[in-house]
Amino acid sequence: MFCDPLNAAMAEFDINTSARQAAFLAQIAHESGQLRYVKEIASGAAYDTGRLAARLGNTPEADGDGQKYKGRGLIQITGKNNYRDASRALFGDDRLLIDPALLEETENACRSAAWFWHSNGLNELADEGNFERITRSINGGLNGQQDRVAYYARANQTMGVTA
Repeated sequence: MFCDPLNAAMAEFDINTSARQAAFLAQIAHESGQLRYVKEIASGAAYDTGRLAARLGNTPEADGDGQKYKGRGLIQITGKNNYRDASRALFGDDRLLIDPALLEETENACRSAAWFWHSNGLNELADEGNFERITRSINGGLNGQQDRVAYYARANQTMGVTA
């Protein structure tokens, strides 16, 4: 189900070396629960008010923006700003602001993850082998880092990537 769309998305966004692919696949394995989830399990209420909401481009009132723009896609795109930027990059319009659930469709889940990866300079960090900084760029911290590193080690071994 994900193989062809993931390969196409990686090709589209220059995730085109074994080192880049291993790091990308490890991160999406963690973010998506091994490709089981394309929508964040949490309600999104944490993104609905305060400084975090404002940083993500959500309105600072408890009006549902947090729930509407909670994590989706294989890398869990979060927040109105990211949805708008992804929509314009992937579709040339604001359709994800109107229908955020489009990121739950397989092709869009893959493309949005690869777009986020590319647009945040993560190919270059993968080239450097800077996996911790990749995690911080995706997650804002090191949440689940042990899990991510285990996936990374497995991907590197499978793909023949040596440090």
